[in-house]
Amino acid sequence: MIKKLLGSIREYKKDALLAPAFVTVEAVLEIVIPTLMAYLIDYGINKNNMSFILEVGLALVLCAGISLLFGVLAGKKAATASAGFAKNLRHDMYYNVQKFSFFNIDKFSTASIVTRLTTDITNVQNAFMMVIRMAIRAPIIMICALIMAFRVSHNISVIFLVIIPVLGFGLFFIAAYVHPIFERVFKTYDKLNGVVQENLHGIRVVKSFIREEHEETKFQQISKKIFADFSKAEGILAFNMPLMQVCVYAAMILISWLSAQAIVSSGNNPAVGLTTGDLTSLITYTMQILMSLMMLSMVFVMIIISRASAERIVEVLSEQSSLHNCENPVMEVKDGSVTFEDVNFSYSRKAEKPVLCKVNLNIKSGETIGIIGGTGSSKSSLVQLIPRLYDVTSGHVTVGGVDVRNYDIKTLRNQVAMVLQKNTLFSGTIKDNLRWGNKEATDEQIVKACKLAQADGFINEFPDKYDTYIDQGGTNVSGGQKQRLCIARALLKKPKILILDDSTSAVDTKTDALIRSAFKEEIPDTTKFIIAQRISSVQDADKIIVLDDGQVTAFGSHEELLKTSDIYREVYESQGKGGTTHE
Repeated sequence: MIKKLLGSIREYKKDALLAPAFVTVEAVLEIVIPTLMAYLIDYGINKNNMSFILEVGLALVLCAGISLLFGVLAGKKAATASAGFAKNLRHDMYYNVQKFSFFNIDKFSTASIVTRLTTDITNVQNAFMMVIRMAIRAPIIMICALIMAFRVSHNISVIFLVIIPVLGFGLFFIAAYVHPIFERVFKTYDKLNGVVQENLHGIRVVKSFIREEHEETKFQQISKKIFADFSKAEGILAFNMPLMQVCVYAAMILISWLSAQAIVSSGNNPAVGLTTGDLTSLITYTMQILMSLMMLSMVFVMIIISRASAERIVEVLSEQSSLHNCENPVMEVKDGSVTFEDVNFSYSRKAEKPVLCKVNLNIKSGETIGIIGGTGSSKSSLVQLIPRLYDVTSGHVTVGGVDVRNYDIKTLRNQVAMVLQKNTLFSGTIKDNLRWGNKEATDEQIVKACKLAQADGFINEFPDKYDTYIDQGGTNVSGGQKQRLCIARALLKKPKILILDDSTSAVDTKTDALIRSAFKEEIPDTTKFIIAQRISSVQDADKIIVLDDGQVTAFGSHEELLKTSDIYREVYESQGKGGTTHE
């Protein structure tokens, strides 16, 4: 896990190494200062030696100044390294998510990925900064201070050998108890973000059904759970400070008592035993040792909190896409012909029943194919296999005579354009959104695509026309307008295969007919798949697929299906023989 995380330091490696180097210099100088103070008291002040006082005083000022300088440099380098580390972690996670197949995306919820990219990375960033500063500084000061303390008095310094194990055992016990709670907290954070995201996304539905209280109750329940877990974890971590204080005060009392006895018995004679200067330095070393332990405990707490976050980050970084290019992939799609050969498909390998079962279809390039079926008949699942958004469980799907698994994924998807029923528009102008289909598209090509999609008319009614700003998610355009813009965006790809997944459901029948007519006249060589609920949207297609419970029950022209398919005939008659809308 640590190796995986450290791989994101990259260009900030120099800063990450300089920070502890500067901290080391700062820590060593802090250790030297108490010794100089002891010399100043014993051989300067006590003996009234002004020249010695000036020399040692100057040395103290230099040590303090240099220590301060290196401390500032260490802080600056640590801040740069930790912020850069977090930036690279976000970059690596986000780019890896972009490579995910739909199968991988289904494994992580959107809210969970957002939490990992924000809260979890912040926790790891804070822990990293503490590690390259405090986790270096504290052990150096503690070890050096212990050595210096033993140099002053072996007998008194034995106290530390008792205090440190007690403190270490207490911290270990706290960590072991708290870590599982933080793991649970961050998973609950995912749920909280999911509730907020779902509420904001469907805020119009919430308000139209007056369900604000219900949503508030859901939020409150999850928020209370986070509060309860955090309170429990923080309550346990709170024992850290009392434990530290008990150790600090116990050490200080014992050292003061033993040192006072030693000074009295030696008569403050350096040659015989402990002196006032020795006591001063010993107390300073004691404070340094105990403050170092306190720093380590703070680092320890931060690591406990960030460990769960680090595990969640590494989980995303380590996730490999379930779809890969084969060796020497095909880099050109010959045409838009599509075949399904004994195709079975399941979203999960453990599923008892396949979503699609024994699908066999042969579709020529340039044909218009309608797809009809009830809710849950796997219409969308069928077309998602064409651009290889999922891989078949068994069988073969070929495009242009080549198995889709043998294509370069980008090459294949660049020749297959999909327009979903609930497609997404992004914040930006209409032109910006349309150029998702082709970033090099000219204004003339954009206008032509919009005319084919019957979008040019309403766009020109906007004051800013094609420069009209679209709010996030396309909330300032109607459902039908959004669908037509998405169709225009797909057309700009100039694909060999165009898939419309119920993407004209929000437009009237006249506009639907105009779109289909434009397709027939302007893009005759593009293979078109039209999933629809209205028979009128597909009855002019070259062939129509009738799906029922994941199986192709019929495949033929409108006239043929009226004679051979009971399901198709029932739908046709229920919709007024194709003349009215049934939604």
